[in-house]
Amino acid sequence: MSDITYDLEADAAYVRLADGRVASTEEASPFLYDLDVDGLILGIEVLGATRTLAPGPWRHARLPGSSRADTAE
Repeated sequence: MSDITYDLEADAAYVRLADGRVASTEEASPFLYDLDVDGLILGIEVLGATRTLAPGPWRHARLPGSSRADTAE
């Protein structure tokens, strides 16, 4: 199950692909990859999202740190 957040101030979108403990983060600009201890990708952050991603509903994703229930209201 994936989950998307978008931070308007940072212009960064984050796609969480799996639950797990982040062991390291790798960069391949404009992307940051959160990896688990086995090197599998848990999440991907897109920096400069409005310049990198095609327009879409990700721009209305919940803010980082807010729960999914907060946006369902």
